[in-house]
Formats: sequence, C-alpha cells, structure tokens
Amino acid sequence: MKRLVLLALPLAMAACSGAERLSRLGDPPEMANVTNPTADPRWRPVTMPMPNPQDPPLANNSLWRPGSRTFLRDQRAAAVGDIITVLVAIQDDAELQNRTTRSRDNSESMGVPRLLGLDASYGRLFPGGFDPSNMVQGNSTSGVNGTGATRRSESVTLRVAATVTQTLPNGNLVVTGRQQVRVNSELRDLTVGGVIRPQDIASDNTVRHDRLAEARIAYGGRGTISDVQRPRVGQELLDVILPF
Repeated sequence: MKRLVLLALPLAMAACSGAERLSRLGDPPEMANVTNPTADPRWRPVTMPMPNPQDPPLANNSLWRPGSRTFLRDQRAAAVGDIITVLVAIQDDAELQNRTTRSRDNSESMGVPRLLGLDASYGRLFPGGFDPSNMVQGNSTSGVNGTGATRRSESVTLRVAATVTQTLPNGNLVVTGRQQVRVNSELRDLTVGGVIRPQDIASDNTVRHDRLAEARIAYGGRGTISDVQRPRVGQELLDVILPF
C-alpha cells in the first residue's frame, strides 16, 4: 500500500501542476492586487532593541526644526503610510580558495625476550619458530589532500518605492515595498523590506539599500520563460529522494 502511495504522489503533484498551468493557458501571469502589507497574515510587527528613554530637548525660539531640510516642511518620510524610494545597487564579487595538506607515518615494534621464564616453552607453543624479541610490528601511513574554491559575482541595480508600515519607539522606520512589472507573458516581482534611520534618508526622500537593517530583498519572476527554465516536478522529486 505504501509503495502505491509513493508512486501516486509524484503523479498527483504533476497533475496539480499541469492543471494549474492549463487553467492559465494563453493568459499572461496575473498581477497581485494593491493591498495593505500589514493585512498579510504572515506580517508581524518588528521588535528591535531600544535605547533608554531620554528627556526631549528644550525648544528654542527658532523657525528651524532639528532634522528638517527646508524652512517650510520636511519632505522625507517620517510617519506610517509615508512613501520612500529605496535604491538597490548590489555589486558583490567574492572569491575564496582553500587548500589543506596533511600526512603522517607511524612505525611501532615490540618484543619480550624473557617473560616469567616462559621463553623455554616458546618452542612447544610455536613449532614453526618464534622470535620473542620481535613479537609485534606495526606500520601505518595516512595522507589528506584537499582543495576548494568559491567564486560569486552579483550585480543588481533597481529603484522601488516602499511604504512606512511601522514607527519604532526610538524613531526608526520599518519599510516594506513591492513592485511588479509585466512584459508580454513574463512577470517580474521585486520586494524589499527593512529598518531605516530617519537621518539616513536623503533630501530627495531616497535611501540606499545598504542603510537598511535586517534587509530583505527578493527579485524574481514567473511566466513562460521562467516555466521553461524551471525543472519539472518529477525531476525535483527525484533530486530529493535519490541517494546518488
């Protein structure tokens, strides 16, 4: 019975995947609706370490507000619902090489020419001959030679508008943004999220991605080209269960 279930499982998965693809045959990928990111069941408020509360500074008789970039109004995002542009410019290039070499050679020997006067009985115990001065000899040799190399190169340059979803007690802002672009039958999906400091926001209301704490950046897509590049369900299942 268990064998039948294991055989039927990949067929059922392939059937579900095929039915889903047949249901959208000839149609481009559907774009997600514009929704409140905090309404997502997977969304959770962010909790970060906070400094001890401090007394607010005394207000001076001045028209200038601390942290403002203009005499009239600070145009930067500062409250829940405000929009900020996140500049994603990833240029990563890493190379790592390791080499390990180890060798060891051991030799041991042991003999007991006389032991409790039993050397006279060695001839009766070992008729073929026995040398008590050379009872045990052992040799061992081991060696290890390992080489490893890793090379990674990534380049991503994007701009995405994000929304402030939460204001932390220390004034830091939690931002979440999503952008979808559909060209013909291929959909590109970009999501970004993290925690930023108000002082890291530039005067044009933009912030660099390397200023995001706990940054989460995802860039992918789906459509006809992605379907061709992705292996079939049966191949993925075999890659998981096959031990070779």
